[in-house]
Amino acid sequence: MTLSFLTPFGALVALAAALPLAVFAARERRAARIRAALGVGSSSRVSVATTGFALAAIVGLLALAATQPVLSMTRSRAERTDAELYVVLDTSRSMLASAAPGDATRYDRARTAAERVARAFGEVPVGLASLTDRTLPHVLPTTDARVYLSALDRSIGVERPPPAFFYTTQSTTIGSLRVLATRNFFSPQAQKRVAIVLTDGETRETGPEFARAFRRARRPIEVLFVRFWNPDERIYESGIAEAGYKPDARVAAGVERAAASISARVFDEAELDDAIASARASFGEGPTRPREREGERVPLMPYATALVLLPLGLVLRRRNL
Repeated sequence: MTLSFLTPFGALVALAAALPLAVFAARERRAARIRAALGVGSSSRVSVATTGFALAAIVGLLALAATQPVLSMTRSRAERTDAELYVVLDTSRSMLASAAPGDATRYDRARTAAERVARAFGEVPVGLASLTDRTLPHVLPTTDARVYLSALDRSIGVERPPPAFFYTTQSTTIGSLRVLATRNFFSPQAQKRVAIVLTDGETRETGPEFARAFRRARRPIEVLFVRFWNPDERIYESGIAEAGYKPDARVAAGVERAAASISARVFDEAELDDAIASARASFGEGPTRPREREGERVPLMPYATALVLLPLGLVLRRRNL
């Protein structure tokens, strides 16, 4: 648990405490002279000290609020050092298809699945990538679910990022997944590597270089495809089905051919739990390390500001007596 200040120079406000205290001291000296001249008893020292303390507390609390104090609580959790997982989300335009206008699109369902996958692997670092005619990493494997979920919510969407080249509605190229094996998507120490690909499977043919890349990978990568596809789905962006898109079972079967070429498995979206279980089985048990990460952050400025009301109320009460 640590305390930090977002605007530490706000403490300079405390210098202003000298002004009301000086005014109060001058006022009390003048009042004492008047009471002495009139032969009236002097004010209680406790009363004077209490009022002075209250004035100082008002300014002090306002100065504290001006520094914007934040209480950060860190948490330690175990993190696997030998295993990493990538969730690859298809963001091609065909993922806008749904069963009817207003129904959840393929992308909506896949995005929900991506959240479930991330939450299912607490100790295993999880990364996020998007898939169109290229595979792009957005989050390197991490156990901080907030980073993953923030990128999932803000950084990607259907055609965000768009494909590198304009093809048609069906721009998914599963063959581009070969970069998982040829580029540094996984860290060198990750011996157990799994990729869960959430896609409608409407892909261009992969070609021989796809399987060759996975065969030549330094370490084997298990790829699990989860397909979000139904022959009755259409794209209803304008409320009516787009004439330029119609599901093609022969094209959708491309994911099965791609999977067969690298000994991967294909699951239906209703079998997501089975895909997660398969990934867990691949990871098994392994070494972990403790990793501290920032937990909840509590801003204290509202509380410091609210506390000002206590000494302020005391000052106003004594003034009106």
